[in-house]
Amino acid sequence: MIDVHQLIFKQIQEERNALLEHPLYQSIQSDEDLRLFMELHVYAVWDFMSLLKALQQQLTCTQTPWMPVGDPDLRYLINEIVLAEETDIDIDGNRKSHYEMYIDAMESIGMETQPTHDLIQLLAKSENILSAIKSTSLPDAAKQFLTSTFEIIQGGKPHEIAAAFTYGREDLIPEMFTEILEGMHKSDLNVNLKPVQYYFDRHIELDGDEHGPMAHKMVALLCDNDQVKIEEAARVASKALASRIRLFNGILSNIQEKKGVMGT
Repeated sequence: MIDVHQLIFKQIQEERNALLEHPLYQSIQSDEDLRLFMELHVYAVWDFMSLLKALQQQLTCTQTPWMPVGDPDLRYLINEIVLAEETDIDIDGNRKSHYEMYIDAMESIGMETQPTHDLIQLLAKSENILSAIKSTSLPDAAKQFLTSTFEIIQGGKPHEIAAAFTYGREDLIPEMFTEILEGMHKSDLNVNLKPVQYYFDRHIELDGDEHGPMAHKMVALLCDNDQVKIEEAARVASKALASRIRLFNGILSNIQEKKGVMGT
């Protein structure tokens, strides 16, 4: 049995390390910096759900009449992840998706979220998502991130979608969010951080203990010891990480520009 996780991990380690060492985390030093971060990062929270749902549609039956589809182990893995991501418990004990929890966290630090909601509604209703993304007023860093995600989804290969989902998100998030929290704790923030902290802590716990290992298994099952599929999965994982680095570069530039500091 090929160790798919180790093979992919070796090929993406450079990009992964670069992302985990990104200077953005230590640059969130004020309330305004945090707002600038969340203003664009919310789109990564949103399009994550589209990756998740694309996998659910491919690996399970989401139509009527119902019929069993594919591998029961894959059905279990994706449905378990969907359950938590779409209907988790928020800080007040209410059922919410993680996207909705993130929106609540934005509002808790004084952000107006209606423009985000309106733009996402527009994208969700569009007939051509890639053209719709291009026509938005979002910064280029966010546009390229969303474009990368939906290109992978439209490619339609389950092992590639799972690789982006796993190595661009679930495998990465515990360490990445830990770095973000450590940077925030060293900063002079005066807003209500409890919902923000809860959101990050919940992902560190859930993805580190449960979803990360489940996602690794899902990629391995979908690659099925096929060397071509493993190479394709590694390539897409690398693309997802590079896209995230460009997103964070753009957010960091926004923060630095607001502070009057030149840099990238």
